[in-house]
Amino acid sequence: MKPLQPDTLIRNPHGTPVVASVEVACEAARLWRLVGNFSGFDAFIPALSHIEMTGDGVGALRKKFFHDGHCVVEQLNSRDEHAMCMTWTTLYNTLGVAQLWAAMRVEALGAGRSKATWTLIGEPVATTHAAFEQFAQAFADSALENVRQILG
Repeated sequence: MKPLQPDTLIRNPHGTPVVASVEVACEAARLWRLVGNFSGFDAFIPALSHIEMTGDGVGALRKKFFHDGHCVVEQLNSRDEHAMCMTWTTLYNTLGVAQLWAAMRVEALGAGRSKATWTLIGEPVATTHAAFEQFAQAFADSALENVRQILG
């Protein structure tokens, strides 16, 4: 019998990045406090009923619960407070996505203006890449429009 070897189901997805961004009339630090709060995405994504966290900082797990019963578990891969950016990977979901990687970045645009950019790369299981990308684009655009309304 062959000995067991280290293995994992986690890998970076391949596909076209979906990029959503929003410019907001506020300082970058204020925007980062909202979109850079890994445990607080329910503040600008109304489809989320709540979020449960396990751990803090890089390596922490976020379990997102949706009002429609869906669930997503994600791990924070990287976070840089100074550069105002973070990345995460989906470990489990009921949305029909095999692999998903995402990043959020905030940049200052000048006095009282800033921009948030959300990038997602995913590999769907239950749909085509085109349908997934259309869904992800609409979802991220809607969430960031909520950010604009909250901070604008």
